[in-house]
Amino acid sequence: MFIFYLYIIFFVFLLLFPFFYNFFVFFNLSFLKVLSPILPILLLVALFTLLERKLLAAIQRRRGPNVVGLFGYLQPIADAIKLILKETVVPGLSNLILFILAPVSIFTFSLLNWSILPLDYGIVLSDINLGLIFLFSVSSLGVYSIIISGWSSNSKYAFLGALRSAAQFISYEVSIGIIIMVNLMAVGSFNFTEIVLFQKDCWLIVPFFFTFILFFMASLAETNRIPWDLPEAESELVSGYNVEYAATTFVLFFLAEYSNILIMSTLMVIFFFGGWYSFLLFFFISGWMNMILKISFIVFLFILIRATLPRYRYDQLMNIGWKVFLPLSLVFLLFYSFFIFFLN
Repeated sequence: MFIFYLYIIFFVFLLLFPFFYNFFVFFNLSFLKVLSPILPILLLVALFTLLERKLLAAIQRRRGPNVVGLFGYLQPIADAIKLILKETVVPGLSNLILFILAPVSIFTFSLLNWSILPLDYGIVLSDINLGLIFLFSVSSLGVYSIIISGWSSNSKYAFLGALRSAAQFISYEVSIGIIIMVNLMAVGSFNFTEIVLFQKDCWLIVPFFFTFILFFMASLAETNRIPWDLPEAESELVSGYNVEYAATTFVLFFLAEYSNILIMSTLMVIFFFGGWYSFLLFFFISGWMNMILKISFIVFLFILIRATLPRYRYDQLMNIGWKVFLPLSLVFLLFYSFFIFFLN
């Protein structure tokens, strides 16, 4: 029951986004409007970690966080205070500028992606026509941050983890791009708002169910989630590319990773679940509340899979990406292209 209440509290914080946006628009504070997603995202990530730990504890029949605050609800605050107060250790032989730039840049790229994702009609910071191209461009830059973090640390463990991460991200970004091309052929636009408006009568998960399955599994690899969390396999690489980071710099990597999970969940809702259009049984709920319910469902699937499946080996991960996901994505792209062409 407490987990259910926590789940509600977690996604209530998504309501802060429309509030911040409308407040800054009303007072014409354009600079602050750009910064409006930061506070809700930080709160969401903090509550996301607590929700995940509580659900994992319930699935594995253990208590989880239950000491700090009422039922352990203040555990994210305690973790944040602990990490912020810790000393930021910089390796003596590292490249100082690149070492600090890597976590800052990957967190910045994660925040930039939120600026083009609509939570409701008109509730978006920048509704650009080439929103999908912008998102792919910014997301691809995150790979450079990971490589720079591993190389600048001057540690073989960190560099090996960075190379594995870069190979994994590039491999599954190719499949994700091909899968999304199927939706783009049907919609005919790169704009996220138009993609949602196209699904007013029928969600795209109905005709494109199999591509959604591929997209969801590729998203697990893109966000370093089990069963494909090889870049941060603690038993093999001692936390991977961020092994030399501590305190605030580690927090930035952590925030970016969990923010990307929420971004991928939002993309799945926009591309396959009709965005802010309601369920049949929830037609009376406003648009952004429907977005919240759908994002919560996708996030629950992320957590459920982490609690259920074991970790793959790295060679299995790459074989699945190039020998299974990529051919299947191309097959579905050709099949649906003929399907869309003949049905006009």
